[in-house]
Amino acid sequence: MNAFVDNLWLSLPMPAFLIDPGDMISEVNPAAESFLNASARQVRGTPAFDTLAIDAPVDDQMRRARRDQASLVMNGVDVGSGSITPINCNVQLAPMMRMPGFVLMLVEPRVLADRLGRSMSVKSAAKSAIGMAEMLAHEIKNPLAGITGAARLLSMNLEKDDLELTDLIVNESRRIVKLLEQVEQFGNLRPPELKAVNIHDLLDRARKSASVGFAAHMHFVEEYDPSLPPTFVDSDQILQVILNLLKNAAEAAGGKPGEIRVRTFYDMSLRLRKKDGPASVPLNVEIIDDGPGLPPEIASEVFEPFVSSRENGTGLGLALVSKIISDHDGWISVDSVPGRTVFRISLPVAPKEAATG
Repeated sequence: MNAFVDNLWLSLPMPAFLIDPGDMISEVNPAAESFLNASARQVRGTPAFDTLAIDAPVDDQMRRARRDQASLVMNGVDVGSGSITPINCNVQLAPMMRMPGFVLMLVEPRVLADRLGRSMSVKSAAKSAIGMAEMLAHEIKNPLAGITGAARLLSMNLEKDDLELTDLIVNESRRIVKLLEQVEQFGNLRPPELKAVNIHDLLDRARKSASVGFAAHMHFVEEYDPSLPPTFVDSDQILQVILNLLKNAAEAAGGKPGEIRVRTFYDMSLRLRKKDGPASVPLNVEIIDDGPGLPPEIASEVFEPFVSSRENGTGLGLALVSKIISDHDGWISVDSVPGRTVFRISLPVAPKEAATG
C-alpha cells in the first residue's frame, strides 16, 4: 500500500502541499516543485503562507478545515510566490485522516483546468485540420511550380520596369511553397533515432548558426552546468527545436537589440506520468528572452497547431517543437510576462549503456 500511495503522490498532475499543524510545509509533490520553481528540500519546513502567497483568507479556511474535519474549496483565487507571478487557481483543503492537524492543499491553476477541458476537442480539430492541410499542400505545390516557371519565362521578354511584377509572383510563390513544406513536415515527422548526446554541443551549434543569421542583433548569455550527463535524443530533431526557440526569441525583439539567455541545469523534481510509472526528465534547458512576452489570450495554447502571436505566423513552429519533445518522452513549458519569456525543455538522461557505448 505504501508503494501505491507514493506513486499516487508522485503522479498527481496538480501541485499538492502537505501542511503540518503549525502551518509549515511538511512535503510537496513534483508538480508543486515545478509550480514553485523550487525543490522539495528548499521548501520543506518553511512557513506555508510565506512560501505561497494566496489572495484569500486562507488562515480562516485552514482553521475551519481542521475544526470541522471537512474539505473546503476556494475557487478563483490568485496564488503566487517569490519566484512566480500570481496565477488564478482553485485551491482545495482536505484534513488528513489519522494525522491530526495536518491538511492536504491542492492547487489547480485554472488555465490548466480550462485547457484540459478543451484538449480533446481542440486536438481532434487540429488533427483534422493538419490532415486536410497536408492533402492540400501536396495538390497546391504542383500548380505553384507551373506558375513560378511561367513567371520566369515572361520575365525574359519584359522591360526592366515590368520585372517587379514577375519577381513578386516568383517570390510569393516561393513563400507559399515554404509554408506548405512546413505543413508537410509537421505531418510526416519521422520517429526519433535516439543516441547519447551532449546537449551543450547542440546548443553551441544552434547559437553559432543563429548569431550569424536571424539572431545577429541579439546578445547571447550562456549559463551552462558543465556537469550535466548526456541526454538521450535525436540530434537533428533537438537541434531543430533549439533553433526554432532561438528564432522565436530573436523575433520577439522586433528587430531591435535584445538578449537571449541560454541556461542548463539538473533538476530531479520533474517527472512525467507514463504507463510503466513516473519517468524522470531531469536535464533542463531554458531559453529566455527579454521581449514583450506572449499575449495572455494565447499563452495557454501556444503549443497547439495554428495558434500564433504573429500576424503572418503559421502557428506550426511551436506545435512542431512540442511534438518533437513529446516524441522524446520529454516536456516543454513556457512562462511569459512582459520583459521575460522562458521556454523550458526537460529531457531524460541517457541510459548508462548508451552513454558508454
